Amino acid sequence: MTDQQALADTPPEWTDISTVPIGELARRCGVQLTECTPERVAASMPVEGNRQPFGLLHGGASAMLAETIGSVHATMLAGPGRVAVGVELNCTHHRPATSGLVTAVSIPLHVGRTVTTLHIDIRDESGRPLCTARLTCMARTAAAPAGPPAGSPQDKGGDTTR
Repeated sequence: MTDQQALADTPPEWTDISTVPIGELARRCGVQLTECTPERVAASMPVEGNRQPFGLLHGGASAMLAETIGSVHATMLAGPGRVAVGVELNCTHHRPATSGLVTAVSIPLHVGRTVTTLHIDIRDESGRPLCTARLTCMARTAAAPAGPPAGSPQDKGGDTTR
């Protein structure tokens, strides 16, 4: 089952965090959801494996963490049969991290029928702020699965290079 299929069938509040879809990139980066309620979504991610060449947590990894939990949060708030897609992400990086785990917490700033804006705070293990992010998502009706993505090993279609 793809993340999109799982999201389309997900109730507004997930009771088993292990079933919440977070996407392939987040899984590869070691993101682990720790809390998932309408008021707050939280997750952790290891710095190791997510560093840039100079040994610091990559800013793109922080942005991915923020967008992952913010999108999960906005989708939960959008309700059954709807998904949220990010339309704007803003990240301010305050200080570096070189090791350990970082923790991100998402709280809603605005929840409307079609647009949700969330504040995501990322901190190190000492509680120091590393990154502050704001994510705006648009809620849409979940599309029915259309089969495997073009160009995937399961795709039996024609030329996908055009």
